[in-house]
Amino acid sequence: MKFIAEIDVMPLKELLDPQGKTVVKNMKNIDITGVSDVRIGKHISMSFEAESEAVANEKVDTACKKLLSNVIMESYTYTLKSAD
Repeated sequence: MKFIAEIDVMPLKELLDPQGKTVVKNMKNIDITGVSDVRIGKHISMSFEAESEAVANEKVDTACKKLLSNVIMESYTYTLKSAD
């Protein structure tokens, strides 16, 4: 079966996000006010083959833990859907 995983990786809330802070600080330069927090992460779309949904979940979870995120500094969430 073919699957598509949509993965979001974000810095942990306990850690500072220097990119987000820079964006908040500069919003006023483009006349956007009232923004108190911005967190910047990454979105990954992954298409792949797996024997079952359980195996697909295992593949995505392993990829996130070992390659796509730094679990010490980032959290991840994903949705999985069948592409068939």
